Amino acid sequence: MRHWTYLILLLACLGAAVPLEIFFHLRVLRRPRVLIVALLPALVVFLGWDLYAIHRHQWSYDPRRTVGVTLPGGVPVEEVLFFVVIPICAVLT
Repeated sequence: MRHWTYLILLLACLGAAVPLEIFFHLRVLRRPRVLIVALLPALVVFLGWDLYAIHRHQWSYDPRRTVGVTLPGGVPVEEVLFFVVIPICAVLT
């Protein structure tokens, strides 16, 4: 169960933020192009930062807390999802 920790935390964040979209009629998720334009710069910058830190052996991820799927460069898929989910949650809140 430990290897699901990161994904469960991301789902919990979404579970707390997405109801705000419905309750307050925010319409953030109904405009995916605008949302992508808002998310893409942070995704590119922080993913690049992670790749650099991993390459320099300054940053690593606990394999016991991830599902084991890594992208080229050694970035776990959960980390990429983090750079999408957390900004969406921030926009919704």
